[in-house]
Amino acid sequence: MRILKSALAMMVLALGMAAAAHADNSQQNKMKTCNAQAGDQKLAGDARKSFMKSCLSAGSSAPMAKSLTPQQQKMKTCNADPKAKTLKGADRKAFMKSCLSGPAA
Repeated sequence: MRILKSALAMMVLALGMAAAAHADNSQQNKMKTCNAQAGDQKLAGDARKSFMKSCLSAGSSAPMAKSLTPQQQKMKTCNADPKAKTLKGADRKAFMKSCLSGPAA
Protein backbone atom coordinates (compact mmCIF):
# COMPACT_ATOMS: atom_id res chain seq x y z
CA MET A 1 0.00 0.00 0.00
CA ARG A 2 2.84 2.33 0.87
CA ILE A 3 4.50 1.68 -2.51
CA LEU A 4 1.20 2.38 -4.27
CA LYS A 5 0.86 5.74 -2.50
CA SER A 6 4.46 6.62 -3.41
CA ALA A 7 3.87 5.67 -7.03
CA LEU A 8 0.66 7.71 -7.11
CA ALA A 9 2.44 10.71 -5.58
CA MET A 10 5.21 10.42 -8.20
CA MET A 11 2.63 10.32 -11.01
CA VAL A 12 0.86 13.40 -9.67
CA LEU A 13 4.20 15.20 -9.36
CA ALA A 14 5.18 14.22 -12.91
CA LEU A 15 1.84 15.41 -14.29
CA GLY A 16 2.20 18.69 -12.43
CA MET A 17 5.68 19.22 -13.82
CA ALA A 18 4.49 18.41 -17.35
CA ALA A 19 1.64 20.92 -17.04
CA ALA A 20 4.04 23.60 -15.76
CA ALA A 21 6.44 22.92 -18.63
CA HIS A 22 3.57 23.20 -21.11
CA ALA A 23 2.45 26.49 -19.56
CA ASP A 24 5.99 27.90 -19.76
CA ASN A 25 6.32 26.78 -23.37
CA SER A 26 2.93 28.28 -24.19
CA GLN A 27 3.92 31.62 -22.63
CA GLN A 28 7.23 31.56 -24.50
CA ASN A 29 5.40 30.94 -27.76
CA LYS A 30 3.01 33.77 -27.00
CA MET A 31 5.93 36.12 -26.26
CA LYS A 32 7.66 35.09 -29.48
CA THR A 33 4.50 35.66 -31.53
CA CYS A 34 3.76 39.03 -29.93
CA ASN A 35 7.36 40.18 -30.47
CA ALA A 36 7.19 39.18 -34.12
CA GLN A 37 3.92 41.06 -34.58
CA ALA A 38 5.30 44.18 -32.90
CA GLY A 39 8.35 43.98 -35.17
CA ASP A 40 6.20 43.56 -38.27
CA GLN A 41 4.24 46.64 -37.27
CA LYS A 42 7.49 48.55 -36.60
CA LEU A 43 6.24 49.57 -33.16
CA ALA A 44 8.60 51.28 -30.73
CA GLY A 45 8.51 52.94 -27.33
CA ASP A 46 5.14 53.35 -25.63
CA ALA A 47 3.22 51.99 -28.63
CA ARG A 48 5.25 48.75 -28.47
CA LYS A 49 4.82 48.48 -24.69
CA SER A 50 1.09 48.96 -25.01
CA PHE A 51 0.83 46.43 -27.83
CA MET A 52 2.92 43.84 -25.97
CA LYS A 53 0.85 44.28 -22.82
CA SER A 54 -2.43 43.74 -24.63
CA CYS A 55 -1.04 40.93 -26.78
CA LEU A 56 0.41 39.00 -23.84
CA SER A 57 -2.65 39.48 -21.66
CA ALA A 58 -5.02 38.19 -24.35
CA GLY A 59 -7.24 35.49 -22.86
CA SER A 60 -6.53 32.82 -25.45
CA SER A 61 -3.22 31.14 -26.08
CA ALA A 62 -3.35 32.48 -29.66
CA PRO A 63 -2.60 36.22 -29.56
CA MET A 64 -3.97 36.65 -33.08
CA ALA A 65 -7.42 35.42 -32.08
CA LYS A 66 -8.64 38.99 -32.54
CA SER A 67 -6.50 40.46 -35.29
CA LEU A 68 -6.75 44.00 -36.60
CA THR A 69 -8.00 44.81 -40.08
CA PRO A 70 -5.53 46.60 -42.36
CA GLN A 71 -7.41 49.89 -41.83
CA GLN A 72 -7.35 49.44 -38.05
CA GLN A 73 -3.64 48.69 -38.23
CA LYS A 74 -3.05 51.86 -40.27
CA MET A 75 -5.00 53.87 -37.70
CA LYS A 76 -2.96 52.38 -34.86
CA THR A 77 0.32 53.09 -36.69
CA CYS A 78 -0.67 56.66 -37.55
CA ASN A 79 -1.77 57.33 -33.97
CA ALA A 80 1.52 55.95 -32.65
CA ASP A 81 3.53 58.36 -34.84
CA PRO A 82 5.32 60.91 -32.60
CA LYS A 83 4.25 63.68 -34.97
CA ALA A 84 0.58 62.77 -34.42
CA LYS A 85 1.05 63.15 -30.68
CA THR A 86 2.28 66.73 -30.99
CA LEU A 87 -0.33 67.99 -33.45
CA LYS A 88 -3.70 69.45 -32.46
CA GLY A 89 -6.91 70.38 -34.25
CA ALA A 90 -6.85 70.91 -38.02
CA ASP A 91 -3.13 70.10 -38.26
CA ARG A 92 -3.68 66.69 -36.65
CA LYS A 93 -6.70 66.05 -38.86
CA ALA A 94 -4.67 66.83 -42.00
CA PHE A 95 -1.78 64.62 -40.81
CA MET A 96 -4.10 61.71 -40.02
CA LYS A 97 -5.85 62.05 -43.40
CA SER A 98 -2.56 61.88 -45.30
CA CYS A 99 -1.21 59.09 -43.09
CA LEU A 100 -4.33 56.95 -43.43
CA SER A 101 -4.58 57.44 -47.20
CA GLY A 102 -0.93 56.44 -47.67
CA PRO A 103 0.22 52.92 -48.59
CA ALA A 104 -0.55 50.04 -46.19
CA ALA A 105 1.86 49.80 -43.26
